[in-house]
Amino acid sequence: MNKPVVLVAEELSEAGLAVLGADFEVRHTDGADRSQLLPALADVDALIVRSATQVDAEAIAAASRLRVVARAGVGLDNVDVEAATKAGVMVVNAPTSNITSAAEHTVALILASARNVAQAHSALKDGEWKRSKYTGVELDEKVIGILGLGKIGQLVAQRLQPFGVEIIAYDPYLQPARAAAMGVRLASLEEVLQQADFITVHLPKSKETLGLIGDRELHMVKPSVRLINVARGGIIDENALYSALKEGRVAGAGIDVFAKEPCTDSPLFELDQVVVTPHLGASTHEAQEKAGTQVARSVKLALAGEFVPDAVNVQGGAVAEDVKPGLPLTEKLGRIFTALAGEVATRLVVEVRGEISAQDVRVLELAALKGVFTGVVEDAVTYVNAPLLAKDRGVGVELVTSADSPDWRNVITVRGVLADGRTVSVSGTLSGPRQITKIVEVNGYAMEIEPTEHLAFFTYADRPGIVGIVGRLLGEHSVNIASMQVSRDVKGGKALIALTVDTAIPSEVVEQIAGEIGADSGRTVDLED
Repeated sequence: MNKPVVLVAEELSEAGLAVLGADFEVRHTDGADRSQLLPALADVDALIVRSATQVDAEAIAAASRLRVVARAGVGLDNVDVEAATKAGVMVVNAPTSNITSAAEHTVALILASARNVAQAHSALKDGEWKRSKYTGVELDEKVIGILGLGKIGQLVAQRLQPFGVEIIAYDPYLQPARAAAMGVRLASLEEVLQQADFITVHLPKSKETLGLIGDRELHMVKPSVRLINVARGGIIDENALYSALKEGRVAGAGIDVFAKEPCTDSPLFELDQVVVTPHLGASTHEAQEKAGTQVARSVKLALAGEFVPDAVNVQGGAVAEDVKPGLPLTEKLGRIFTALAGEVATRLVVEVRGEISAQDVRVLELAALKGVFTGVVEDAVTYVNAPLLAKDRGVGVELVTSADSPDWRNVITVRGVLADGRTVSVSGTLSGPRQITKIVEVNGYAMEIEPTEHLAFFTYADRPGIVGIVGRLLGEHSVNIASMQVSRDVKGGKALIALTVDTAIPSEVVEQIAGEIGADSGRTVDLED
């Protein structure tokens, strides 16, 4: 079997390449050179880039087999996520690879600004001994204002607390109780501006945050305040900051990012009270290695058809630990549903009941769709293109959750309406400490059966002798039964036989069994990869 092809278009850490290992054919090209990149994309399954490779609609169209684009870093400015999504291509990055480095660089700039480290260093190397000129301030008992209490903001808070500071933060999307648990008091933007001795920015760059700290805001701050930005250029208006520093309304600044980069000429560079670095927040060996290993792991998951937590164009985001075991179960339910239905449903409902319904379970809808369309279409079905396949085929999809689950701690159901109005359903659960997968309902018939690679279901009129007929016919064709369960609606009514067998049942044998027992339906399900 041919190995999946991974094209590495820019430098990737040795640790990242090691994660890919021998399971893939790894190729290399110069992603910045379009004449090399486009031909190299023709038969690749995954593309790994950094910031120099432009993965636009043309590049995606040139890669007919492409299933995942991985950016070994945080930003995605060089990847056309919309074009990738339309093509069913997963886009992943390494969102946590640089958070420690960025947090530590923030602390470094805070301390450098507080103690005039860069200025004193430069003066001393020029032969000037100016102790009094570069007298600084302590952090002890100061108020630190953090704008944005996301992953990096939280790490900054953790690292500053031992300095004996009071930390306040502006983050409209965080609950006060969550902030309090971190030892941080939430406040309005105005309160942070007015009260903080140091203000550090950790917000994403967006329409809402661009120019967030401008001239008006810089008239609210203490004249002793120092501003730090290791997030994104443009959140602090550089011209307004320059004016505030020149007029003595701001005491100092530590700036790592700029509105336009690379930036080698700025009015801020003229000011002795400003410490600047050339976007070094993520520039550590550890961050680069983490970026490489994180995207390599994501590529492996994506090419294996698994859910990738760092995918940016997949609904649901990070998956809670309690939800993760439900992914393979729900995908199996989707595959069983399609086999039982024998066609694509017009409307599909994914129902999640029990304790896990309190979590974000949107990813289970994706897992169900992935299972439903696996085997229906020729192309590989992924968490990205599964919703597009449903949309293209006019399948309405709904996710329903409820804490009420009388029979099982958690139960997941895939239920669909077919073109002729019939309803097909299949439910499953994870049982016991070992989280054993079990099918617990098919079309309203209760059961408890572990789904193996080969299953079969026969619906018939309840009467004696049916089990013997099924067993005899399978035995005659050397198909060994692993388990069998019979469920019925009422005595003498309709019944369902559910079987797990060691080998696939030939279609002619299924027809023979259905004919001899007078089955209303006979379906097999093969869950082999």
